[in-house]
Amino acid sequence: MPTTVRQVIDALEQRYPPAIAADWDAIGLVSGSPDNTVTSIVLAVDPVLAVVQEAIDCGAEMIITHHPLFLHGVHSVAATTARGVVVEELIRNGISLYAAHTNADHARPGVSDALAAALGVVELQPIDPLASDPHLGTGRKGRLPTPMSLRDFAEQIVAALPSTSAGIKVAGEPEAMIETVGVCGGAGDSLLPFVADLDVYVTSDLRHHRAQDHLADSACALIDVPHWAGEWPWLPVAAAQLAADLTAGGASVELRVSAVVTDPWNWHTGG
Repeated sequence: MPTTVRQVIDALEQRYPPAIAADWDAIGLVSGSPDNTVTSIVLAVDPVLAVVQEAIDCGAEMIITHHPLFLHGVHSVAATTARGVVVEELIRNGISLYAAHTNADHARPGVSDALAAALGVVELQPIDPLASDPHLGTGRKGRLPTPMSLRDFAEQIVAALPSTSAGIKVAGEPEAMIETVGVCGGAGDSLLPFVADLDVYVTSDLRHHRAQDHLADSACALIDVPHWAGEWPWLPVAAAQLAADLTAGGASVELRVSAVVTDPWNWHTGG
């Protein structure tokens, strides 16, 4: 029997239950029918036109992204905006789109678990546990098997994450020894109040004043990585898990992790 979008969604939602998503989120099937047949899937961080084109080029009938296409209500999907063009191309080419966002953030293993594993952080637990289940939640904290300098850890991060033109930013004494580490895939400055007792916190999109206040009140160093790069490590993990789950259920689908860099910053200048 052919594999359907519904079967793929069922497998995804066993790992990333919609019930654990934030109440403001917009997860789930964005376009396409649950009854559509799927032989090939592309996984990506962002539902942008370049990813849709990659799916078209490789003949995929479904795209799974971390970020939703529409996070807020819309009144039109006309092809007069970039998102409207994405919708048009998805429909024209018979491609279903599904988003697993904060449900994949909160799940265990989830987005931050994949980031922590890529950076060599072990003995993980949520930074901000869910009230409904303390084993789940936002961010992860743990330790490095062997302490190292902040400088060396920053270089380890550069080697572990996909390259972007922006690089990473570090706040802290380069030769300070670190062992306890917090990570949060995506924008994580809301967790700054919970990481003060750690040696270093790795996340994305740290805002100037929040970072400044944190550094004034805490010895916890900060490492700001590009948002796309910090969430990308989840894709191959999710692909492998989905492949195993579908195979166990008697389904067979080709899974492809997108190589398209969708970080919005494509060059920098200065020091």
